[in-house]
Amino acid sequence: MSLRESLEPFFNRLPAVASPEGHVHFKNKLMWTLGILVLYFALANVPLFGLSSDSIDLFEQYRAFFAGASGSLMLLGIGPIVTASIVLQLLVGADVIKLNMSDPADQAFFQGAQKFMVFVMIVLEALPQIVGGYIQPDAGVASALGVGLGVVTFIIFIQICIGGMLILFMDEIVSKWGIGSGVGLFIVAGVSQQIVTGLFNWELDTGGLPIGILPKWIYIAQNVGLDYIFTGDGAMFLLIRGGILALVSTVAIFLLVVYVESTRIEIPLAHSAVRGARGRFPVKLIYASVLPMILVRALQANIQMIGLLLSGRGITLFGEYYGSTPINGVMYYLSPINSPYDWIPSLVRETFTGYGAPVPSMWQVGLHVLVDATFLIVGGIIFALFWIETTGMGAKPTAQKVFNSGMQIPGFRRNVGSIEKVMVRYIPKVTIIGGAFIGGLTLLASLLGTIGGAGGTGLLLTVSIVYRLYEDIASEQMMEMHPMVRSFFGQE
Repeated sequence: MSLRESLEPFFNRLPAVASPEGHVHFKNKLMWTLGILVLYFALANVPLFGLSSDSIDLFEQYRAFFAGASGSLMLLGIGPIVTASIVLQLLVGADVIKLNMSDPADQAFFQGAQKFMVFVMIVLEALPQIVGGYIQPDAGVASALGVGLGVVTFIIFIQICIGGMLILFMDEIVSKWGIGSGVGLFIVAGVSQQIVTGLFNWELDTGGLPIGILPKWIYIAQNVGLDYIFTGDGAMFLLIRGGILALVSTVAIFLLVVYVESTRIEIPLAHSAVRGARGRFPVKLIYASVLPMILVRALQANIQMIGLLLSGRGITLFGEYYGSTPINGVMYYLSPINSPYDWIPSLVRETFTGYGAPVPSMWQVGLHVLVDATFLIVGGIIFALFWIETTGMGAKPTAQKVFNSGMQIPGFRRNVGSIEKVMVRYIPKVTIIGGAFIGGLTLLASLLGTIGGAGGTGLLLTVSIVYRLYEDIASEQMMEMHPMVRSFFGQE
């Protein structure tokens, strides 16, 4: 018996959300989606029992797209799901695990392996944070319960694992019973919350300014003189500290992503049995969506976690950290760019002086930006190609779907091979161009900064996911009005 034959029965017995037996009506899908969204917000506000306020959040810089909440049941967010997807996509892409993703049996095995890997990653992402001392138990709680700190630590670990599994099953519910995906929904929820906070928060930052842009402008209007505003330093103050650059960047990225999402190549289709019935198959510029950017940033986050854990053990060969931020060594160059404070010389000097660390030279800052650009653009291409192959969006499975729907490409024979030849002309090339483009756009948004510190990646993901959610809702409504359309989308 092969390893696969041994694992398949085990994967099939893993707990799973039951699939609907027939078509789920749009109103029901909407209710499931909204219900899970409310549940996510509720769980994100449930604090981990026994957690000390001295604990350090290893993934603080990645909260925008990990869709987690520090110190809550949602501590891990979608991190385990994304990391499991990275591992399997790399293994399948390198042919270490040989799977034909156009074969339903191989797709089922991949999904089972991914779910098992998520359970493994929940433990692997929670355990190092506890063992490394970043997540610490509250001595007061231990004393009140009359138990040792080790018992409270174990209780915290169990809570984190439960939260990770809840995220997995909530994602599965949205995918099967709702609209879009749970992963995308949670990202939108987390980033939207950060943007709203970044607009209206009256709390003061370390410099004494309100955090929210609108309160900040009111404060500046009342307390900063015009003679300073019209100086070079005053203009820089308004642009960076005043949030003008972040606001302009957020609006520009929003408009640009909406425009790019509507940019597509349309392949003409005609129905083989119904004369005059025609349509088009759209191949979007961002064909693989922006979700591969999550995989790129998640890869960086896991690299940083390894460096942070080593640094906590006194191994500073790869770099030292201030909190969860690398300040030198290889890990500094491998860390993501999040805002102008990471590359504008005067702001970098201000940041590192605050850390009490040596200020990096210009060439070091430039190399940092170059490495991050390479990560985003090259990684965007690689993960976009892996993404379309493992999600059934490649040329071959797409051709099969078009053929099964009864459509054909005018001027070509009606068979899968002819349709596939046309798809091969466009899909791989557009995927590569789109992956590189979205990587460059993410870099631009990260360099300029965003409202609420959501980060370029988080903002980009949110706008794209919301746009695609709008399209999903439109297609769901169309299928409700015209049930025959369901066959093209593989619906019963």
